Amino acid sequence: MTTLDKKHATRLLRQMLLIRRFEEKSAEMYSATKIRGFLHLYIGEEAVAVGVMATLTPEDAVVATYREHGQALARGMSADSIMAEMFGKKEGCCLGRGGSMHLFDAATRFYGGNAIVAGGLPLAVGLALADAMQGRKRVTCCFFGDGAVAEGDFHESMNLASLWRLPVLFLCENNLYAMGTALRYTQANQDIAAKGASYNMASAVVDGMDVIAVEEAANIAVTHIRSGQGPYLLECRTYRFRPHSMFDTEQYRTKAEVEEWKQRDPIELLADQLTGAGLFSEEERQTLEQDVAVEVEDSVAFAEAGTWEAVEDLTRFVYSERRKA
Repeated sequence: MTTLDKKHATRLLRQMLLIRRFEEKSAEMYSATKIRGFLHLYIGEEAVAVGVMATLTPEDAVVATYREHGQALARGMSADSIMAEMFGKKEGCCLGRGGSMHLFDAATRFYGGNAIVAGGLPLAVGLALADAMQGRKRVTCCFFGDGAVAEGDFHESMNLASLWRLPVLFLCENNLYAMGTALRYTQANQDIAAKGASYNMASAVVDGMDVIAVEEAANIAVTHIRSGQGPYLLECRTYRFRPHSMFDTEQYRTKAEVEEWKQRDPIELLADQLTGAGLFSEEERQTLEQDVAVEVEDSVAFAEAGTWEAVEDLTRFVYSERRKA
């Protein structure tokens, strides 16, 4: 850790803190009925998005899951546009029409937010195929959960990407539970990374609670892809500290298990490592916390002050106008 660049490490820590505080505020706003519909929080999994995004360039593409607030923030989307979207306001990244599960931002090449389990994998293959056909040196990073591994889209996408040697980073966020079903009940072989061998694809597994380890593993994967060696499967073993969604009664796991995983909180792990190496002080931690708190509160104020879409625009983007002869 003493060789780690302090500026870079502090940026990683700030990003994880921003995601954590933003998600906590989102839960608060949901309870206050400011946010409606579904809400899936990223609390506990921050190291995955932050570590992976650190290895990507602005030209690369990101295809996300429905638990994507943290991925969007780490990619560079503004907290304002995300919060406004969840409030259903026109100032949101999708004009308030997408909500929590459908964040999208062309400027950062963030292609969803996808509410269909495994639905993003074929999209990632398509984006990568387009890049390959155009000769563009880009990587498409596709996030998905362990539940998606049981879907046909996972296997079809892995097969095609390997067959065509496409520049895709298949990034599995394995939090051990596909909604409310433990991985051991759905997969005969729980080693997800090992499935890459079935498709002649390089793969690896990494501790998804350690942002430095995630960044290092993702960097190896991205370097492999950029060098023209084909796609890569990276399994990040992580854990969500909150229920699957705000509607989840969480009857499928024990409180003791959750508390055990919280002992490996990715934010505290990095902060402790930096402090122990003499690279970070408590005062600096407090400064970061205050800075993040202001950004999150500003996002709520921005969303509150936003405007509702006019009723007259209800059919915009739904029906096409008949062209006059």
